[in-house]
Amino acid sequence: MTNPFQTRQPNIGGNRNIRTPQREAYQALVNYASNPEETEREVGIVLPVGCGKSGTITLAPFAFRSARTLVVAPGVPIAGQLAADFNPSNQGMFYQKCQVLAGAPYPEPVEIRGTTANRADLDDAHVVITNIQQLQGDGNRWLQTLPADYFDLILFDEGHHSVADSWTVLKARFPNAKIVNFSATPMRADGQIMAGRVLYSYPIFRAIQEGYVKRLKAVQLNPRTLRYVRRDGGAEIEVGLAEVRRLGEADADFRRSIVTSTETLNTIVDASIRELDRLRAETGESRLKIIASALNFEHCRQIVQAYVARGRRAGYVHSREDGAANQRVMQQLENNQLDVIVQVRKLGEGFDHPYLAVAAVFSIFANLSPFVQFVGRIMRVIVQNAPGHVLNQGVVVFHAGANIARQWVDFQQYSEADQAYFDQLLPLEGLDPGDPQGEREIMPAPRAGDDVEVRAQSDVQLEEIHLLEEDEAAAIRLLQERGIIAGDFDPSRQALQPVPVTKVAQRQAMRDGLDMRVRTEAARVLHQRGINPAGRDLDRQRLGRDNLIVLKAAIDRHVNAIVGRTSRQRHEFTRSELDQIETNFAGLVADAEREVFGGN
Repeated sequence: MTNPFQTRQPNIGGNRNIRTPQREAYQALVNYASNPEETEREVGIVLPVGCGKSGTITLAPFAFRSARTLVVAPGVPIAGQLAADFNPSNQGMFYQKCQVLAGAPYPEPVEIRGTTANRADLDDAHVVITNIQQLQGDGNRWLQTLPADYFDLILFDEGHHSVADSWTVLKARFPNAKIVNFSATPMRADGQIMAGRVLYSYPIFRAIQEGYVKRLKAVQLNPRTLRYVRRDGGAEIEVGLAEVRRLGEADADFRRSIVTSTETLNTIVDASIRELDRLRAETGESRLKIIASALNFEHCRQIVQAYVARGRRAGYVHSREDGAANQRVMQQLENNQLDVIVQVRKLGEGFDHPYLAVAAVFSIFANLSPFVQFVGRIMRVIVQNAPGHVLNQGVVVFHAGANIARQWVDFQQYSEADQAYFDQLLPLEGLDPGDPQGEREIMPAPRAGDDVEVRAQSDVQLEEIHLLEEDEAAAIRLLQERGIIAGDFDPSRQALQPVPVTKVAQRQAMRDGLDMRVRTEAARVLHQRGINPAGRDLDRQRLGRDNLIVLKAAIDRHVNAIVGRTSRQRHEFTRSELDQIETNFAGLVADAEREVFGGN
């Protein structure tokens, strides 16, 4: 089987559809894979949210000329997104959308999810996509049956998870496979560093300058003084800003009180609303929204109540709510029926809603990674490739006493440009509360001497042109004049380009259609014989089955028998077995009729 990862050259270097971080990360992987002196098995790629991490994952197997690649995501939603990026039947598939490959053949993908895929599907595939939960547990059918050399490359999305035990077991199962971890941050929520040397990191500072992510600013609430009471003592204590900061750094109870007490919580609510109103007024975009991080279920309710009290439409999602309730809130968000969405580590990796513009921090972050994941929710741009566009702004609002700024120390793992950027982004200077502005706001500015390449793609446009039947020729001429279609375009002579279909999709469609075909054929036979499908004349074993079920079960038995399968193995049907059933289907139905009706 020809393997496009090994035989085709992807269009990357001069391709304007490929982003700078994708191009640079791909070249770093090529250099690593082709260098015989590189003995490390595991490396990492760090790309900020919105910089094309999924697309880079689809390019990586070409860098290694991989025979068969395994792509692992931390959950079902991200796995589904990655599978779509590899699937040639999807119009948005990365290789087509970004003109990486000029038509078929494309690498054959298969997604492991439940029992939809079997070993024959994997054998036909060049890339296997799944979520880690499908490869966990004692007796896992994939880890037990696949040879140790089945994969030569493993790509972990959100690779900071890959130091977890379940991911480590997977790595050990395929010991010869190279491993690349992709992430927006090299740290996990528990503070562990992503495994492997970071081969390439694209600084957020460059991402903002090139228009891949929103330009951020911070609004830190710095009170001149703060009064509080300790439960064990009862006496009211008044402290200045310096002591507020010190307590925020050293005292977990104090940090919690900052984000939960009515007085300080309301200041964060008010500041975030002010920022949202300002952004909406500046941009004219009423769909901009606030995302708020809460500590727990009760805290969600408290924060929502505070926003609703101020006339804002707010909802929350939480793991304690059932799926239907959370889905209703998410649908309200997508329908722009909310101003504020509140969550407890619920809208994390893979969540994408670019109209989230203000991040209100009401929770405690023990280290960098979960904070970056949360702030990442407001970093996706609304207008692509437009540095400085008024719509591409994001604001982070937090209280000085919550000790949020401490997290940026971890950015020393990043480039110097990033560290300088975040030093500006999250200042800790004091603020006189008598200042009419009420808050300290500092916009980050580029440093002189940064070695940064900035390129604008001014020709990127989205234009909708309606081809009216009464003036189709004029519309075609207009398209030709603008260079959108070729000058020799003739609608009467254009060949139909078939939609590519993968082998696994074909097999699954055949298997899924088999049950419907058997049911339809059983109904046809009963109608032909004048037998009521809902009656029970054929239920000679008195099992309470109606006639349609009795005949369908007989056909199913003969279908399974011809390929040597049992009733619980239909998900294992291979393409050749399905072809065999197709060829002999009429005879199988006739055999089932003789079984049920005798020689009649």
